[in-house]
Amino acid sequence: MGFDRVDELKKKLDEHGPLDPALAEKLREVYRVEWTYHSNAIEGNTLTLLETKIVLEGLTVGNGKSLKEHIEAVNHAEAIDYLEDVVSKNEPLTEQLLKHIHYLVIKNIDNQNAGQYRKRNVRISGSQHVPPDFLTVQDEMEKLMKWYDENKSVLHPVELAAIFHHRFVYIHPFIDGNGRTGRLLMNFILMQNGYPPAIIKSKPENRLVYYETLEEASVHRRTEPFVKLVAKCVEESLLDYLHALGVE
Repeated sequence: MGFDRVDELKKKLDEHGPLDPALAEKLREVYRVEWTYHSNAIEGNTLTLLETKIVLEGLTVGNGKSLKEHIEAVNHAEAIDYLEDVVSKNEPLTEQLLKHIHYLVIKNIDNQNAGQYRKRNVRISGSQHVPPDFLTVQDEMEKLMKWYDENKSVLHPVELAAIFHHRFVYIHPFIDGNGRTGRLLMNFILMQNGYPPAIIKSKPENRLVYYETLEEASVHRRTEPFVKLVAKCVEESLLDYLHALGVE
């Protein structure tokens, strides 16, 4: 599939870079809140966008919101901070880094499993796909990292990020937090390649398409619809950045 529109927008953004530091920080903060809100909402967290912003400013919200939901927001934002630091240092994607991202996502929620591959079999609610047996998870993850190393200079960055995300959640290496970790890793790959993070929106129709295209990739081995969805999210982020720069 083609990425002409993405390439055109990315070229335009590169031509107007680097961003003014004050603008870059403002965009970073907006994306940090939105990315955290949408990624957690996809998984059922009921904090609103505004409540997420308030929590990330160090306050608590009432309205029957649970402590777990507060921790999920703080953890996710901390994982983003970590990713940005790793990207700025140009560090490679490794299993160790991947496990640390998962640790940050679920620490203080499930410390026993934070950063640890699952030690039992799981089923994914609402999916026909049955993840690999837990005894094969280590081997499957090593194969995934090998696939990534072999394809990171071959595939378009958007395709690389999307397919990595799918292959990661297909393995479902952790007991919980696979979706959030997968989306963080997808954006890590995009950010490494100079793209802004792509946010998969949590509106019901978006969430449905996200799960349906992942299911199609897992059950029918058709990855193109999911790659197209990610490409659309990348386009939206590039347009947001260009709009902030006053470039139409």
